[in-house]
Amino acid sequence: MPARALFPTLVWVARLPARGRAALNRELAREAGQIRAADAGGRRWSARNYPNGYTSYGSLDQLHRLSSTFGVLEARLRRHVRAYARELGFDPAGRELAMTDCWVNVMGRNASHGLHLHPTATISGTYYVQVPRGAPGLKFEDPRLDRFMAAPPRRADAPSPWVTVPAVAGQLVLFESWLRHEVPVQRVAGERISVSFNYGWF
Repeated sequence: MPARALFPTLVWVARLPARGRAALNRELAREAGQIRAADAGGRRWSARNYPNGYTSYGSLDQLHRLSSTFGVLEARLRRHVRAYARELGFDPAGRELAMTDCWVNVMGRNASHGLHLHPTATISGTYYVQVPRGAPGLKFEDPRLDRFMAAPPRRADAPSPWVTVPAVAGQLVLFESWLRHEVPVQRVAGERISVSFNYGWF
């Protein structure tokens, strides 16, 4: 065909191996509750910046260095990060892509996470620990969206400038850190628990 797809945006979506996954998720969920209970500064930060939810992003963002459970998660993510980096064609001058930040997120009903990117990282991602039925996924924005000037309306069957990757417990999503993303409002009861992280090579 004459039309070619140029400059694809690659997103990595994978499940961690079934063996040990449920036990790891139970332990991560338990520690998320303990972290939230002990983190008064994080609860204050979340009240201002993350209504109806809790995140340790503003207070405890090195959980892979503070908790052996989060360290286990880091070890299980490593092969996925390496494989994704190969797919992206990265050759980081002999350096290793390393986890630089790791924090926990707990979304209650009516919580959301606005459109953003991670400007100081190379690869970012989320691992889903607990997902109530009907909880929102991770919504990505077409990086060309702000350049669609003078474009006419599109057919109903045309690709959307937004793609949502569903949230599934035990699932990992990796993406390049410049790709803008958000989590729409959670309309369901129950807590959606995830672990987010960044990787860098310098």
